[in-house]
Amino acid sequence: MKIKNSALLLLVVIVFFSCDKKRVFDEYKSVGNAWHKDSIVTFDLPDLDSTKRYNLFVNLRANNNYPFNNLFLIVSLELPNGFTKVDTLEYQMANPDGTLLGDGFSDIKESKLYYKEKVKFRGKYKVHIKQAVRENGKVPGVNTLEGITEVGFRIEK
Repeated sequence: MKIKNSALLLLVVIVFFSCDKKRVFDEYKSVGNAWHKDSIVTFDLPDLDSTKRYNLFVNLRANNNYPFNNLFLIVSLELPNGFTKVDTLEYQMANPDGTLLGDGFSDIKESKLYYKEKVKFRGKYKVHIKQAVRENGKVPGVNTLEGITEVGFRIEK
């Protein structure tokens, strides 16, 4: 009887979490234990309906080794005609007491960060993401950014 209840509970959890009707594209790539400043994470986006508008997000998985309050990213959206739109973005990653923001029950937190809203696509696009974190008062960027384990990109209806 216990096995049946456990199996039923597992099935309900799987069905509940797999119902993500907004998701159009959602992919993660590992950056290892530390994200090197020269490492660019690239996503090849699928062909999307050119009559619809989409919301774009950068997703991150971070652990308690992340040493900063905020995060700077350089996100490039490469259009089919070769033109590239580049944005420098800043996100808050931790509360004032140092605890990481984001969702998750363990020491790994997942953050869904807004990038762009109501975007129309016409053709094949690419997204390039790199970290641009600097320590206060220092010009060179942080060589290896500890605590970020995966970088993702998400498109929603």
